Amino acid sequence: MSHDPSQPGRSEKEQLNTLLARAMRLLAQRDHSETELRRKLETPPVMAPRRNASFSRRPPHRTDDDAETPPAPVYAPPPAEEIDPQLVEKIILYCLEHHYLDDARFTQSYINSRSRKGYGPQRIRSELTQKGVAKEVINTGFEETEVDWCRQARDLAERKFGEQLPTEWKEKAKVQRFLQYRGFFQEEIQSIYRDFDE
Repeated sequence: MSHDPSQPGRSEKEQLNTLLARAMRLLAQRDHSETELRRKLETPPVMAPRRNASFSRRPPHRTDDDAETPPAPVYAPPPAEEIDPQLVEKIILYCLEHHYLDDARFTQSYINSRSRKGYGPQRIRSELTQKGVAKEVINTGFEETEVDWCRQARDLAERKFGEQLPTEWKEKAKVQRFLQYRGFFQEEIQSIYRDFDE
């Protein structure tokens, strides 16, 4: 692990404690996938500059009278400490062993949350893949969910276009494009007319 030779290095225990505290903060905010948490822990945190009267973000406007006065120093944050991937793996294993991290639980929670916000299964699957969740875990999550995707598509279309959905081809195409953008499959989109026609 490399760090600034002018700075005394922190012990492995201190680094592990810092990473664990960071992991607990992130997981307290919301569930994360294993890959997502690993990525966040491997990225050094950005330190916000401290407010200090002796430092200025921008040099003050100078006049000829100030020619002899040196400019105020501009604050530069210290370089971020490099994070050892092996320590991150130890934290990930600790979180898995203590069930703080669980991709199956994360997937269920994510499907429920995103479906409530009006997103369809196609988009949610894509987002879960980007978050590093394994395909088998995603498939199981969708098999176990109780979300009625056809009903979701219908409710979303009614909120956007009114209870009486348009029947003219041009207006129906708008409804289809909207639902496709939100991540619904073609069969779910077609069902809003086929299954709900009075």
